[in-house]
Amino acid sequence: MSSKEKFFEHIEKGYTTKGDFITMGAGMFNGETVTNAHVKIPLKTLNRHGLIAGATGTGKTKTLQVIAENLSNKGIPVLLMDLKGDLSGIAQPSPGHPKIDERHEKIGLPFEASGFPVEILSLSEQDGVRLRATVSEFGPTLLSRILDLTVTQEGIVAVVFKYCDDNKLPLLDLKDFKKVLQYATGQGKKEFQESYGRISTSSTGTILRKIIELEQQGADLFFGEKSFDVDDLVRIDENGKGYINIIRLTDIQDRPKLFSTFMLSLLAEIYSTFPEQGDSDRPELILFIDEAHLIFKEASKALLDQIESIVKLIRSKGIGLYFVTQNPTDVPDDVLAQLGLKVQHALRAFTAKDRKAIKLTAENYPDSEFYDTKEVLTSLGIGEALISALDEKGRPTPLAATMLRAPMSRMDVLTDTELKETLGKSKLIKKYNEDIDRESAYEILNEKIEKAEKEKEKERKTTSKKSSSSRRSTRMNPVVKVLTSATFIRGVLGVLKKVIR
Repeated sequence: MSSKEKFFEHIEKGYTTKGDFITMGAGMFNGETVTNAHVKIPLKTLNRHGLIAGATGTGKTKTLQVIAENLSNKGIPVLLMDLKGDLSGIAQPSPGHPKIDERHEKIGLPFEASGFPVEILSLSEQDGVRLRATVSEFGPTLLSRILDLTVTQEGIVAVVFKYCDDNKLPLLDLKDFKKVLQYATGQGKKEFQESYGRISTSSTGTILRKIIELEQQGADLFFGEKSFDVDDLVRIDENGKGYINIIRLTDIQDRPKLFSTFMLSLLAEIYSTFPEQGDSDRPELILFIDEAHLIFKEASKALLDQIESIVKLIRSKGIGLYFVTQNPTDVPDDVLAQLGLKVQHALRAFTAKDRKAIKLTAENYPDSEFYDTKEVLTSLGIGEALISALDEKGRPTPLAATMLRAPMSRMDVLTDTELKETLGKSKLIKKYNEDIDRESAYEILNEKIEKAEKEKEKERKTTSKKSSSSRRSTRMNPVVKVLTSATFIRGVLGVLKKVIR
């Protein structure tokens, strides 16, 4: 048996699955694609999370597109973070190309162009379904971690939430939260001190400054109503395809705190909402986080701990998280250790630091008798990647340098006309794009303060009137004063005395 035949047998045996799967492409041996040596990922293990990494221009985004399309075809909804703005073309079928046909012939798969059901979502003022969450839904712990507060400041945030719960004050947006903070050290200082203890003005001042910093990154657009229902992410269209939800984040790249705030709130909401699935045959929802380093770069230690905790726990809900970034070292080791599927595109070794990173990356993959991993990492072409996944029993599959299949949809952005057409079909825009500003903590406290000031003014006027009346009533009548004076009495008595004599 030749080495090529041994390789074919090795891949076929290592990637055989009993259940349903998606096909990534065909294995490569000595730089040549081995037709029909298909690299398949079981649906059963797709909730074990994953990584798509590689240097700029090696095809990471197209790999993400391929996985998303195949999941949609299997009736599994997908959520994509589109930071570069080049994923909306998934809504339109590929125009095709001779090179695509040639690629698929080598792989041993027919090529079928297809568009997919797409929902465009937005965190900012860009067109799309508006994503929002209320401050109450965040809760004191998550909000404190987003703001990177000290233990003392966290305690104040917890007291603010408790006060609002006790007094039925809805915390919907950031202006509500700021108003309660100001009230706690202003007009409501005595009320807070009696029920919850003394609150330091210096601590509330620090919290307010951090909230303003968050507002400057656009968080005032994110906090509010109507809150997005995460169940709307798991819709299936009339043809049985899962919706591909694309969040437009092209204007968020320079606002990493808003991005990490949104991501953490979304993951927390999904975790608290979705039921436990255990070891199911297919995932409920797959999330792809493009430019994942933006989450980790600006994250505090507390925030990283929260992300790591959610990554570990959310798998049991049938949710898979896939991080897309240039280098695996962009992802913290504790998170990297939780990832089952690794798709590694080419890395470039221009510096000593690059060579060190390649060596570390190679150590994350299983050993292979067919590859020198470090060498393959620098020699892969565009649309080629090293793949290591988990089989249905949770064991690592053989390492496979893979010629990846081409996307079935278009590999560019929608035109303005196509985007308007896609948004026009959306059922969620009518549901979420109406601005709601109902009575909440801000309005209720303003009314309370105004009422208290009116009562104080009324009390002051009443006190002033009583004081004035009292002064008038004690002042003696001038006539009476003369008639009762000692001088007048002595004079009268003197006259009477003379008369009597």
